[in-house]
Amino acid sequence: MKQLCRLLVVTLILLGFNNIQAQDEDNPWQFTIGINAIDVYPTNSTPASFLPNYETGGLFDEYFNVNDHWNILPSVSYLGISRYVGDGFSAGVRGSLNRISKLGDTRVDDVSHYAVDGVLKYAFLQGRRFTPFIEIGGGYTWVDEIGAGTVNGGLGFDYWFSDWIGLTLQSTYKHTFEDYGVTHFQHMAGVSIRFGGTDTDGDGIYDKDDACPEVPGLEAFNGCPDSDGDGIEDSKDACPNTPGPVEYNGCPDSDGDTVIDKDDACPNTPGLVALAGCPDADGDGVADKDDECPNEPGPAENNGCPWPDRDGDGIPDKDDLCPDLVGTVANNGCPEVTEAVRKTLLDYAKTILFDTGKSTIKPQSADVLDNIADILDDYPNVKFRIEGHTDSTGSDALNKRLSGERAQSVMNYLIEKGIPSERMTSVGYGEERPIADNNTREGRRTNRRVEIHGETPNN
Repeated sequence: MKQLCRLLVVTLILLGFNNIQAQDEDNPWQFTIGINAIDVYPTNSTPASFLPNYETGGLFDEYFNVNDHWNILPSVSYLGISRYVGDGFSAGVRGSLNRISKLGDTRVDDVSHYAVDGVLKYAFLQGRRFTPFIEIGGGYTWVDEIGAGTVNGGLGFDYWFSDWIGLTLQSTYKHTFEDYGVTHFQHMAGVSIRFGGTDTDGDGIYDKDDACPEVPGLEAFNGCPDSDGDGIEDSKDACPNTPGPVEYNGCPDSDGDTVIDKDDACPNTPGLVALAGCPDADGDGVADKDDECPNEPGPAENNGCPWPDRDGDGIPDKDDLCPDLVGTVANNGCPEVTEAVRKTLLDYAKTILFDTGKSTIKPQSADVLDNIADILDDYPNVKFRIEGHTDSTGSDALNKRLSGERAQSVMNYLIEKGIPSERMTSVGYGEERPIADNNTREGRRTNRRVEIHGETPNN
């Protein structure tokens, strides 16, 4: 007896150290160990033929008369094991032992009692702490070494302190149809342990229900982990090791600029989505970290700095054909020849004097030509056409030649003053383009003239 008790206690301890959790369908095995009480009085039965006559009461009569009728062995006296088979049903076996000294109201010398029973149990309220059950079955009972078969029916309940350990209380009526059998009630109280489920990762969620059976996880995510604790399981978390909100798929946005940190080139400074989360203080489209002039707008090709514009005409020097002269966009940064300037050139040119019948310029025209050179120098991308004209005196050929030579003389003078030759052309029209009447002295004097015309390259 002592050895059996020790074995039962060791078995209980070993089972108790297992990390067993879940419902019956998860942990299909239930092991129960405890004490039992035998009561033959409230059975309305006749005494067994091999025992002294004893008095019994009606069925359930003095059912709770513990002192007078219950036989209790003060040690571990029964154990059972069952397996859950589904839909609330469990099947199992149970063994028990006892010493009987009370046969109803009759006292006898200690009589041994042994029983082995097969049981089919149905539990109500599955998944609750308090789980009542009914059971039916049958077995074989030995009383004083004489055995008889029994048909059993019982009621009881399990109260689960945790998912794996609980208290079991039940009462079973065991009826025998043989005259040498002992019909009796057997009351049992024991500790029950559920086990048998597989939980590979030890997260309390059994493999059959665990979507990640080899990685510890949370019940909320069917056993899958949430490493950063942000409420998003790792498989759906774009940043599983760094907490972040749901709207960013679990990734953080430290600076609140809607660009998550892993994609943010400036994660601690609010910036623009278009610039990978970096700021652009001057709004030039170049991130401050790459902008050599972060507070002054400039193009990316110049590292965020504005192109130089020495003359301040709004046209960068790199595009300005006249970077030191204020010009217009239409004339590529160079000044355009205005109507007033054209008129000035024409007025100056008409005052150039030549020796009679020759192409040599009279000295008194030097100041006029110098003024013309200054004007031409202000328009470095303008080409000028120098025209020579005569009156109708003399032959056409002579006039043509003389007008051309005079236009060339003016061009040569201007070249000597620093005006590039490629910017000027000279042509003689002779008497072809009169602007006054050649029949009068004043008209002929007016027709003998030089004209200078300037045109911008795009005109």
